Amino acid sequence: MGRDEMLGRLAEAVGAVTVAHPTRVAIDGPPAAGKTTLADELAVVLRTQGRDVIRATIDDFLFPRAQRYPRGEYSAEGCYFDTHDYDALNRVLLDPLGPAGDRRFQHAAYDHTADTVLSPPITTASADAVLVFDGVFLMRPELFDRWDLRIFVSIALEKTVDRAVIRERQVSSRSDVERRWRERYIPSQELYFARDRPADRADFIVHNDDPQQPFLISAREH
Repeated sequence: MGRDEMLGRLAEAVGAVTVAHPTRVAIDGPPAAGKTTLADELAVVLRTQGRDVIRATIDDFLFPRAQRYPRGEYSAEGCYFDTHDYDALNRVLLDPLGPAGDRRFQHAAYDHTADTVLSPPITTASADAVLVFDGVFLMRPELFDRWDLRIFVSIALEKTVDRAVIRERQVSSRSDVERRWRERYIPSQELYFARDRPADRADFIVHNDDPQQPFLISAREH
C-alpha cells in the first residue's frame, strides 16, 4: 500500500480506541527503522482530524551518559538494560495519562544538550488527547501495559546499518557507525526479540523496508 493509505489506517485505529483518558500510542522498532518519521507523520494526520497530539520519544528518557555504560559502550546487554529511565517515563508521562492518572504530565526527563536530568513544566492533557510515542524496546514488561495501541515498525536489521550510516554521516564515520550497530544495537534488538517478542504482541506491524511502499499487518492477520 502507499504511505498515505497506511497512515490513514493507523489514524483510523487510533480513533477506534475507546478509553476515558488520553490514548497512548507506542511506535516501537529497531534504531533507524523509521519510527520517528512514522510518528511525526501520524501526528500530522491526527492533528488534521482535530485531535490534540502529544509527541514524545524515548530519547528524552535516557539516563545521563555517566550511568548508561556500566557494561561498556558497545554492550548489547547494556543497551537493553541500562539505557532508559523507565521509572521516570512511567511516573511523569505514561501513568499520568493513564486510567488512574490526573492528565498532568511532563514530556521529557532528560536534556540531551546538558546531559542532565530535566524537569520541564507540567502540562495538562485533554481527556481525548493522543500521545504518539516513538522509541526502542517499548514492549518490554515495564511498559507493555501502559500502551493503548502498539505499532511495531519492522525492517531487516542489516538494512538499519546502511540507513544509520547515511543518517549519521555528518557526525560519525562509517566504521564507527557500523561498529555501534553490529556490536551494540543489532544484538540488543535480537535480545529484545527473544525476551519480549514485540512483533507478536503488536496491534499493527509496519513492514518498512521500502518506506514508500510500506506493508501494514494488523494483529488479526499475524
